[in-house]
Amino acid sequence: MTESEFNELIDQTFSALETALDEVDADIDYETSGGVLTVVFENATRLVFSRQPPTRQLWLAARSGGFHFAFDEEAGDWRDTRAGQLFRPFVVEQMQAQGGVDFAWL
Repeated sequence: MTESEFNELIDQTFSALETALDEVDADIDYETSGGVLTVVFENATRLVFSRQPPTRQLWLAARSGGFHFAFDEEAGDWRDTRAGQLFRPFVVEQMQAQGGVDFAWL
């Protein structure tokens, strides 16, 4: 994957995530700056999504730990490099576990 392909995938992922966040009926804030998307929950905890061009990965920092995702073309989603879980269902779980937010993004 080229760097421009990687950046396009990240941009698409962040855009889809922002659209889904706009639909949430909860008090959360988010902002994108410098390749990082930060979601702030009402309980003041954060999910931080960041692009990692050198490794062509999408990283997620959560209260439960740090997670690295590489794009899986066959699945059409990012896949955790350790546990193998797909990104979208994982984000849904993290939104509930960390922020108590019902988030439909599958």
